[in-house]
Amino acid sequence: MRFLTAIVLTWICASTSAFAFDVPVDGALGLQPAVTPIMERITEFHTLLLWIIIPITLFVMALLIWVMVRYNSKSNPVPSKNSHNTLLEVVWTALPVVILIAISVFSFPLLYYQEEIPDADFTIKATGNQWNWTYEYPDQGAMEYMSIMVPEDEIQPGQYRNLSVDYPLVVPVNATVRLQVTATDVIHNFAMPAFGTKIDAIPGRINEAWFQVTEEGAYYGQCSELCGQGHAFMPIEIRVVSQDTFDAWIAAEPGTDESNAVIAAYEAARDTRLAQLD
Repeated sequence: MRFLTAIVLTWICASTSAFAFDVPVDGALGLQPAVTPIMERITEFHTLLLWIIIPITLFVMALLIWVMVRYNSKSNPVPSKNSHNTLLEVVWTALPVVILIAISVFSFPLLYYQEEIPDADFTIKATGNQWNWTYEYPDQGAMEYMSIMVPEDEIQPGQYRNLSVDYPLVVPVNATVRLQVTATDVIHNFAMPAFGTKIDAIPGRINEAWFQVTEEGAYYGQCSELCGQGHAFMPIEIRVVSQDTFDAWIAAEPGTDESNAVIAAYEAARDTRLAQLD
């Protein structure tokens, strides 16, 4: 029943909000829907591991049950004193090694794909602070601006508690983005589940990642490093829009009410188009 409920809630969330693909819902199962090539590969790797671990778990459980039934004190009053079965020891040593080698065949290419940053269309610099994020678009000459969580008593329709911010990141759909992450005080972590992006923000150091979002929408993440008492209140909100809308947003100066108005107008027009299609 919980499984069916999760499916229904996920469908409702996706169908009633054109710009909210990864908002957490009660009873949800599995990973968030992938919207980047990296996350698609992570999801495939996760599924592969699931098919590996299920038979291992069932085998170990069956083995434990067999041992408990066959070798309990009532069924086996005189215990065997044999030990050091060479064949058995070779098997239980070699088999895990073979399994790990098989997993590495799929995991190493995925790690390389994540770490090897392709030619990017532009760069975003994200800086973690106690307790908010500041963003900068150096290639567009945009000034650094601060992104702060919307307080619970100021949440507007379409916003989400502990997830929505006053000035979100904005990127164009299908653009390859180089992400540079650092921090000003303590270690933070820039995590976007739907992107497959999770990277530490370390003071005095710049870490790099990349993403290419293939679906327009609003996506949410959070700091995933315990960074102090305000750790739970520095979310990440990224709006993925058309290239024309992104250019208009840059022209309106990111981090201003004018830039937010550009995104609001674009989303309202898109919602209207989707409603007409329905």
